[in-house]
Amino acid sequence: MNKTELVTAMAENADISKKDAEAALKAFTDVVAQELKKGEKIQLVGFGTFEVSERAARTGRNPQTGAEMNIPASKAPKFKAGKALKDMINA
Repeated sequence: MNKTELVTAMAENADISKKDAEAALKAFTDVVAQELKKGEKIQLVGFGTFEVSERAARTGRNPQTGAEMNIPASKAPKFKAGKALKDMINA
């Protein structure tokens, strides 16, 4: 499912216009991105948790040459599914 299909499904399920559904989806993704950038965690009970994972600096290898290279520390977004979502998928 792509963004357009998601907006259409949201509009049908919530009985709202596609324009309103798209605005709601954009607002949700913007808020999640802003909070993750601040280092905050977003918990949606029954659905899951969005949080930031810290990756330490490490040494890697260039697969073409085999030469060692330093990989800098970074942050990555992470989603952990909640129990209710897992149970629904496995039912």
